[in-house]
Amino acid sequence: MNDEEVASGMAATPGYRYAEVEGDQLFVAGQVPLDSTGSLVGAGDAAAQATACLENLAILLGAHDFDVADLRRLVIYVVGEHQNLLDAWGAVTAWFHDDVPPATLLGVNLLGYESQLVEVDATIVRRGD
Repeated sequence: MNDEEVASGMAATPGYRYAEVEGDQLFVAGQVPLDSTGSLVGAGDAAAQATACLENLAILLGAHDFDVADLRRLVIYVVGEHQNLLDAWGAVTAWFHDDVPPATLLGVNLLGYESQLVEVDATIVRRGD
């Protein structure tokens, strides 16, 4: 189901696809802070989890011949206290070298994996030449 992604170093997913290409768009599942074995990265560390989510997003983009420059919008979901939002946002701005695409930072109550603090969703449209 996710052969391209797993071959690129991402963990297998439980019954859903990572992404689907439709023309110049890449529709993606929210990126979570799991390593290639499916283990959570950065338990208790929103910044480490945000970075892991973005690294997974970059791998996913590459697996489908898209680029980080094709990111049009991000939504960053963060569990916990306000400091977690600040830490996650700091990691996002650092990862993008202070040039973040349009983004929304949201505080949420709970995410899908035990001890997961951050998830990143993205809108991706290939840039024209």
